[in-house]
Amino acid sequence: MATRVSDSGGAADRQRRVQAALVRFLLRDLRMLRALLLPSRPASAGDWIAAVGSLVDQYSTASAAAAATSYEEQRAAAGARGRYTAELAPAPPDEQVEATLRWAASDVWDGGNIATAHTRAEGAVERLVLNRGRDTMQQAVRRDREAVAWARGAALGACSFCKLMASRGAVYESAGTAGREADARFEGDTGEAKYHNFCHCVIIPVFRGQTFQLSPQAAEWDRLYREYAQGHPGEQLRLFRRALAEHDSNPLPTAH
Repeated sequence: MATRVSDSGGAADRQRRVQAALVRFLLRDLRMLRALLLPSRPASAGDWIAAVGSLVDQYSTASAAAAATSYEEQRAAAGARGRYTAELAPAPPDEQVEATLRWAASDVWDGGNIATAHTRAEGAVERLVLNRGRDTMQQAVRRDREAVAWARGAALGACSFCKLMASRGAVYESAGTAGREADARFEGDTGEAKYHNFCHCVIIPVFRGQTFQLSPQAAEWDRLYREYAQGHPGEQLRLFRRALAEHDSNPLPTAH
């Protein structure tokens, strides 16, 4: 008999708790490095970037390992045939980490607010770390013959883009179908819109014999999209965002 999997409850909520704990410790350690970045000494950027880079490597490995464990547990719970060991996705390249951090601190020596730089860095570092876990999940779905798709699980207070992606259900098999370049509003150095800074979305794999069911909140986002935004090429996200602001019981974050 087919089993159901959803973007809320069970494995999805466990992933959210693991992500939240990881981010809590990540930000604690990242904030301890703030003193390394000195507006009065531009050369300090090198020491700060090196220290933060080590943190990204450490925590992204933990993120990927947690995702691999979660994938294997969900696979076993689904009764998938055979054995499959999820490999960790590659760490973000050093040059990507450095470029991201230089972007975050780019205004510090031009009269910018250092607090703003640290906020940018926190969002960007969190994205780099969590993306390695999400990439591990997506990579496993692509390689595992027993996996058929993956769905995106968005938090209740997520932005309009994330809610729209989550409302599509288990339709994703590649980064292209997941909206990699769907919206130019997202910040960062890579131009990748799939996950923005401070994004808390999780990946839910779906295996043979499972059916995916939208959670009540994601089903409501889907209804709002179909009623207010579908059929308006080029305007869907703007109209969907307005519909969420007017009708969704969970307010949109002002940052997005």
